[in-house]
Amino acid sequence: MTEEPNPDEADGSLEDLLEFIRDARGFDLTGYKRSSLARRIRKRMHEAGAADYVDYRDQLESTTEEFRHLFNTVLINVTSFFRDGETWAYLQREIMPELLAAAGQEREIRVWSAGCASGEEAYSLAIAFAEAMGVEECAKRVKIYGTDVDDDALRDARAGLYAIKALDSLPADLRGKYFEQNGGQYAFRPDLRRRVIFGRHDITRDAPISRLDLLVCRNTLMYFNVETQAQVIDRFHFALRERGILFLGKAEMLLSDGERFEVVSMRQRIFRRRPGAALPRYQTTPVKLAAPDIREISRKRELRDLALESAPFAVAGVDADGTVALINGQMRTMFGMTSRDIGRQFQDLEISYRPVELRSLIERAHAEHRVVRVTSVERHAGEGEVQYLDIHIQPLWGSGGLNAGVMLMFIDSTAPTKLQLELERNRQDLDTAHEELQSTNEELETTNEELQSGNEELETMNEEMRARSAELDEARTFLEGVLFSIAAGVVVLDADLLVRSWNKGAEELWGLRAGEVRDQPFFGLEFGLPTAKVRGIIQHCLASGRRTGPVQLAAINRIGRSISCTVTCSPLKSNGAGTGAVLLMEANDHD
Repeated sequence: MTEEPNPDEADGSLEDLLEFIRDARGFDLTGYKRSSLARRIRKRMHEAGAADYVDYRDQLESTTEEFRHLFNTVLINVTSFFRDGETWAYLQREIMPELLAAAGQEREIRVWSAGCASGEEAYSLAIAFAEAMGVEECAKRVKIYGTDVDDDALRDARAGLYAIKALDSLPADLRGKYFEQNGGQYAFRPDLRRRVIFGRHDITRDAPISRLDLLVCRNTLMYFNVETQAQVIDRFHFALRERGILFLGKAEMLLSDGERFEVVSMRQRIFRRRPGAALPRYQTTPVKLAAPDIREISRKRELRDLALESAPFAVAGVDADGTVALINGQMRTMFGMTSRDIGRQFQDLEISYRPVELRSLIERAHAEHRVVRVTSVERHAGEGEVQYLDIHIQPLWGSGGLNAGVMLMFIDSTAPTKLQLELERNRQDLDTAHEELQSTNEELETTNEELQSGNEELETMNEEMRARSAELDEARTFLEGVLFSIAAGVVVLDADLLVRSWNKGAEELWGLRAGEVRDQPFFGLEFGLPTAKVRGIIQHCLASGRRTGPVQLAAINRIGRSISCTVTCSPLKSNGAGTGAVLLMEANDHD
């Protein structure tokens, strides 16, 4: 177990540690009561395994995460909705009617929840005012500032999301009226959420929010020493309007400040700023300036105004209350704004949500303490005309670290954006064309391969045809040789009785050449054989598919000599089917 440092020996080291935290993170703990502060720091040192304050400082320097653990230990964020119900009931019953009457029908009501932790107290105030004056009127006239030094707690407060257990203290009708289920959590209703502004603020160092009707700071002062408490009360007195209400925690009192605050209810720790009370020590007496100094200030102010007015881009300034504080010439030209818009709520202007939602971006810029940039925002400036804008949201902080407002800059980026879009379109077109060419090339390669394959098949078929043609020529030559070697006349007829073959013997017998009779009707030929007398045997042969004859016919040969001719008819068959007839004619001389 780590041995705790001796407080009597470590006082100097503790002060060194507090100064380091203040300088490194802007978080001043030097005003806290040393007994409770040292106890909490030693508790965190024990959890972190630090032997002494010097060792713990080394840990803080080596990791930013340890700062978060330390702040969560020092800042005990114990809060809930309408904590201490009796006190809230008194506030709603006795105090709020007085505040509303003093504000009249139109004046804005300003409320500050100092040390708001994770936001329950600030949202409780919004609910209380909404119940007292109606939701619509509250959303129009009430502005609530919630501040704390714990960034993690503020992040939760801005989200406005709570588990169902956190809403147990609320009656069912208020839960249903002011919270909407969002997944496993419940979100505070957005119209009132926009009237609650959260920001980091150290009440011991930063300038206070001003012109307040109600200031709520419950159980926060008790952590500070007497001197720091007095400084904070000075700031609170400055922040409140005359007869404004200060609402403290049960562990805090203002017994020694009766000149500036009167007791409304000591039991509930509610106090009222006395009218006509002396200026608080926080507010210093203005310094009178000599005439040359005034002229110098005027020249500088004129130069600043001229520089802003002639800026080449549109500029609008919005103060911490969300009011338009300034616009330049480009703003008037580009968006049609006029001097009448100065002093209006920015959220009520079209520019706050068109061409892009700026209200959430402004909150983000303040929450993250950085410039938020939105590029190439499309804006329809006229019929068929598109303008592109780069928008910069620059949060502004006062010398005390308090939110001073925001500067909005609208830079016309139409030309480069259109060029970029054109380049992108051309690149996409080129990519598409390249893909199409690549696809076409692949198709051509495939077609070429198919053509090569087809060509190879054709060459193979051609070779086969040449081989078959040679075989046919050989067979034809053979058959013709056989036919021509036969001394008798041989005539081949097809199924239509046309002459297909007329051999040498037939030429010698009848005197007709093969070329003269080929493809001629056999029974239309005129030669020495009475063909009408062989019609019967030919038709019988074709019909029966069997050999017919022989028959003896008287005929006259090619030289005019009478002869006796024996004619036999045989069927000409192919694959078993009759396709014609073969006539064999042999001449016999007459005795």
